[in-house]
Amino acid sequence: MALRPVHVNVKAVDASAVGRFWAEALGWSAYSPGVTTYVGPAGGLVRPHPVAVGIDVVPVPEPKTAAKNRVHLDLATTSPAHQAELVARLEALGATPADVGQGDVPWTVLADPEGNEFCVLEPREVYQDTGPIAAVVVDCVDPRAMARFWGEAVDWTLHEVSDYHAVLRSARGAGPYLEFLRTPGGKTVPDRVHLDLLPYPGDDKAAEAARLRALGATDLDIGQRDVPWTCLADPEGHEFCVLAPS
Repeated sequence: MALRPVHVNVKAVDASAVGRFWAEALGWSAYSPGVTTYVGPAGGLVRPHPVAVGIDVVPVPEPKTAAKNRVHLDLATTSPAHQAELVARLEALGATPADVGQGDVPWTVLADPEGNEFCVLEPREVYQDTGPIAAVVVDCVDPRAMARFWGEAVDWTLHEVSDYHAVLRSARGAGPYLEFLRTPGGKTVPDRVHLDLLPYPGDDKAAEAARLRALGATDLDIGQRDVPWTCLADPEGHEFCVLAPS
């Protein structure tokens, strides 16, 4: 049994507008197969995509609070000129500079039109083959504990683990990294951004959820009622969903 990270789920008051922003930001396309807006590589709606981790923008009535999201995207660039051009283009699309206490760093911190923080990285060799999303980054207290849980929860390979940083990536060596970054402070508000995980065809969602609970996940009630997915939280309280197999 195994699970695949397939979506970054983003809550937004105006899901269509936020979806359009991210489609333009990444050079992808926005698709609206239902109430959500899905952002993925151009060429037609493919869920799950064989390489990319898409963005699923879900409409909610509540706007983002002032609290920093505990999950964010890092965007890849190929040169200093590309980084500067991308930042300028994103700001023209509606992104705004964000101060999360980063100080003087070589990357640029921005927020999307509804305040979700993300980073435009300086060029780094490790991210040259990821596509536009370099990494999905999760703030945490204990990267080693997160590596133990997520290393068992999903079918991605653990590349690095220390007291400050843990890194996983698809065993195919394609697409973005999943990174856990030691960050002061714990969770204070519900997650605005979270991962959606998908079982492989033929696997049992209930059995996968039970396996995750045995690893330390807990059930989560966010008012979802009767839905075909299962809402859980990892050992540090990060929300995620196990989708029904496709």
